Amino acid sequence: MRYVTLTLALALGCAPLFAADTDTKVNDRLGDAADFFSEVMSAPDKAVPQDLLNKAPCVILIPGLKKLAFLFGGKYGLGFAVCRKAGGMGWGPPAAVRVEGGSAGFQIGFSSTDVLLLVMNDRGMNRLTTSKFTIGAEATAAAGPVGRDATAQTDALMTAEILSWSRSRGLFAGVSLDGATCRNDLDVNKEMYGQPWDNKKVLTSGAKPPEAAAKLLDVLSKYSPRKTN
Repeated sequence: MRYVTLTLALALGCAPLFAADTDTKVNDRLGDAADFFSEVMSAPDKAVPQDLLNKAPCVILIPGLKKLAFLFGGKYGLGFAVCRKAGGMGWGPPAAVRVEGGSAGFQIGFSSTDVLLLVMNDRGMNRLTTSKFTIGAEATAAAGPVGRDATAQTDALMTAEILSWSRSRGLFAGVSLDGATCRNDLDVNKEMYGQPWDNKKVLTSGAKPPEAAAKLLDVLSKYSPRKTN
C-alpha cells in the first residue's frame, strides 16, 4: 500500500512537468522541432539515412518527449507531423500530435528525449490520418538505422510502416516505441489554423502553414526537397 501511495504521490508531483508542455508556446515547439531535425541531419555520421528520408511521405518530430519511471513507466510528448504535398514536391502544413504511452516493471527515473519518426508508406500515412493509433500494434514499427549512407536491408525495416529514432544526452540511435499512442492534438491545431481540425484535415487540406512553421518546412526541404520511389 505504501508503494502505491508513494507512486501516486510522485505521479501527481510530476504532473506539472507534463502539464507545463501544454503551456509552451506552439511557435517555440515548431522552432525546437526544426532545430532538432537540422542538428540530426547535419551530423556527419549520425544522420537519418538519406534514402529512407527521401522515400518517406511523412515525418513526425517530438522534441523533448518526457519519460517518467517509478515502478510503472510513462511517456508524454508534444510535436508535429508533416507530410509531403501531392506529387511529392515540397512539404505541407504541420499537424499537431501527442505521443503517450506506458510500460511496466521496477524502474525509477525521469528523462527528456527527442524523438523522430519516419512514416514509410501509404499504410503508415493512413494511420497518421486517424484520430489515434498505437505504434507497434496498429502500425508496424522498427528502430531505424543510423548513418547517412545506411540502408534498410532487413525485412523488419523494409516492411515497417514507421521507423523511429531518439536522441538523448547527445546520442542519436534507433529506438522502439512499441506501445506508445500517437493521437491528434486538436487544441494546438486550433491555435495554428483557427479551427480544431483533426490531422486528416490538416494534412490533406492544403491549408496555409502558420508563419512559425516556415523554419521547419525550410529545413525539411533542405534535406529532402522531393520524394523518391
